[in-house]
Amino acid sequence: MARSVVFESTPRCDRCRFVPRWCICAGFQAIATPFQVDVLIHNSEFWRPTSTGRLINRVVPTSRAHIFHRDLPLQRDAVVPADHPLWILHPRGEPIPSGPLQPNLHVMLLDGNWREASSMLRTVETWGTRVSLPMTGASRYWLRAQQGEGMYSTIEALLFLLSALGLTQAEAELRLQFELHVYAGLRTRGVKATAEKYLASSQLSAAFPALLEQLHQSRPRV
Repeated sequence: MARSVVFESTPRCDRCRFVPRWCICAGFQAIATPFQVDVLIHNSEFWRPTSTGRLINRVVPTSRAHIFHRDLPLQRDAVVPADHPLWILHPRGEPIPSGPLQPNLHVMLLDGNWREASSMLRTVETWGTRVSLPMTGASRYWLRAQQGEGMYSTIEALLFLLSALGLTQAEAELRLQFELHVYAGLRTRGVKATAEKYLASSQLSAAFPALLEQLHQSRPRV
């Protein structure tokens, strides 16, 4: 993957964090979920521009971010009320429970690389139930190479959960926000051919024709 052509000193949109040329805020849509979404973000991951945990916090306004520091472990009651059930999404977990969702359910996603996620899991695994999801297909997170087959980004884990629960509208809306973010990220990096390939296999053109037309307009160099 080509390196980004955007420097840290470059002005960025306060919301989507892209440079004005590729700002995608006109396509923003808030996503609602019938459970509380908590993202435990490793302190190293928090500063990575490719973090999809932070993307979740932007597009799911009710979601919350908790920063993980290995030397400053969190306490459960500071994150989840004692009487609220918690699902911790992880590949090495139990199948998703059947039946209606529990009241006051919290869902925790671990945002970090595989080593960081394993460290975070050791801290929180006794807080609730580890839940695994049926995950198939190739990752659509083309901004970062996944660490192995069957590995997905944090936001894709949330997408699989919504799909498994039959929340098809929320899943479709979140997928569009996710793929719009990936596409803009590819264009920001200057990898136009890869971005066009991504767009051709996405529903973005049908969902955001006016926004994409605006983004693709030629503009004078400044």
